[in-house]
Amino acid sequence: MKQPYLEAGKILNTFGIRGEVKLQPWCDSAEFLRPFKTLYIDGTARPVASSRVHKGMLIVRFEGVEDVNAAMLLKNKIVYFARSDARLPRGRFFIADLIGADVIDEDGKPVGKLTEVLDLPAGRVYMVQGEEEHSIPAVPEFILETNVEEHFLRVHLIEGM
Repeated sequence: MKQPYLEAGKILNTFGIRGEVKLQPWCDSAEFLRPFKTLYIDGTARPVASSRVHKGMLIVRFEGVEDVNAAMLLKNKIVYFARSDARLPRGRFFIADLIGADVIDEDGKPVGKLTEVLDLPAGRVYMVQGEEEHSIPAVPEFILETNVEEHFLRVHLIEGM
């Protein structure tokens, strides 16, 4: 079952003195989060009064947060968005929907389950746990098929992977 709320990022600090906070995005970009009118903190809907992108971060002012003291109470909080509010381009998916997916090789033999997705400087890597642990670069050369609906990945493995 798909999670109704997904992690958007973490509030790192306040921004200025008018109640804004600096949100570090945990998704493709801060720009993806900018259109959301409601975000969620501690299970509570928090209407967004304004938001803008600044140096890769999302600067957000929530309704009812009018000064730096109120904004300080949000520091280090994890922020979520409702899946139903998100609009993904065709062919895109949420990484959270892949965790736990079956991973099979090009012949259909089981390799294991996708346990973690690492965003490394050189690119994204899928961690797969089966009889052995595999680190698979998330590039078309190795990821042959990603089927979110049926919850599986078809991969091409090479020696040492």
